Amino acid sequence: MKKLLVTALATSVGLGLFSGLAQAKDDFTLQLKWVTQAQFAGYYVAKDKGFYDEEDLNVTIKPGGPDIAPPQVIVGGGADVVVDWMPSALASREKGVALVNIAQPFKRSGMMLTCRKDTGIKSPEDFAGKTLGVWFFGNEYPFLSWMSKLNLATDGSEGGVKVLKQGFNVDPILQKQADCVSTMTYNEYWQIIDAGISAEELEVFKYEEQGVSTMEDGLYVLEDNLKDDAFVDKAARFVRASIKGWEYARANPDEAADIVLENDASGAQTEEHQRRMMGEINKLTEGSDGKLDPADYQRTVETLLSGGSDPVITKAPEGAWTHMVIDKAM
Repeated sequence: MKKLLVTALATSVGLGLFSGLAQAKDDFTLQLKWVTQAQFAGYYVAKDKGFYDEEDLNVTIKPGGPDIAPPQVIVGGGADVVVDWMPSALASREKGVALVNIAQPFKRSGMMLTCRKDTGIKSPEDFAGKTLGVWFFGNEYPFLSWMSKLNLATDGSEGGVKVLKQGFNVDPILQKQADCVSTMTYNEYWQIIDAGISAEELEVFKYEEQGVSTMEDGLYVLEDNLKDDAFVDKAARFVRASIKGWEYARANPDEAADIVLENDASGAQTEEHQRRMMGEINKLTEGSDGKLDPADYQRTVETLLSGGSDPVITKAPEGAWTHMVIDKAM
């Protein structure tokens, strides 16, 4: 009897220790570039469906906003990984924040310049003398490079364009304060439509079609952290689960949008908007396995270097991306 009690106790202690070990997860924090919306659905899906749990990760997702700059957050120790656009990340790197791209879920750019047809704009050659809106949140970099490629000054001088620092809305085009405003295929364009201006009344110029697109939402970490094998292991598990989340979002767009809504603490998002956004976002991530294509990186660098007298970056970066993490993940 005593032997049975000892065996049972040992088994109980063993199971308890095993349970404690099984529950031990590595903390990992993601800082988003913007507020909670379908633009980041893959990460919310991965958390909701338990993909991070399967990788023994306790992931915290921090929404962004107009006053939150991902590079500053990660430098300050507020995140392990951030979502950022490559132009912004490369500009930050040149200024001393050594960000490195470890994965690229977005394959295509969703940025556009949307103009009212009644302004007479039919092609980029008609931009001269017009007022164009753009966000100054890292999004201005590809815009300024495009204007340089068109030989259009952005200081308001004669023959150039007047640049309006656009807020995070489309009011300038609705109120005719600007001839064109920056829009994303998945967001602001539809705000214009919903405001009562039909697609037939608009002229749209997609950066992809103009040959000036740059890579958008990618995952970035600090270069020094990649020297730590334990960090690389956590990052690889995070990337693997995140890519799984994006794949699930593409296969189940409505459910993915609903998961985003459940995580929207602000209550500002609507089902119609998020489901529509999810459909557009899936077009941008389609075909991506999370691995950055060096050709896409090179195109982005060349676009940014063509900034004329005020280039976004002054030289081709070194060490700005790595396949080490994604290869380990896959």
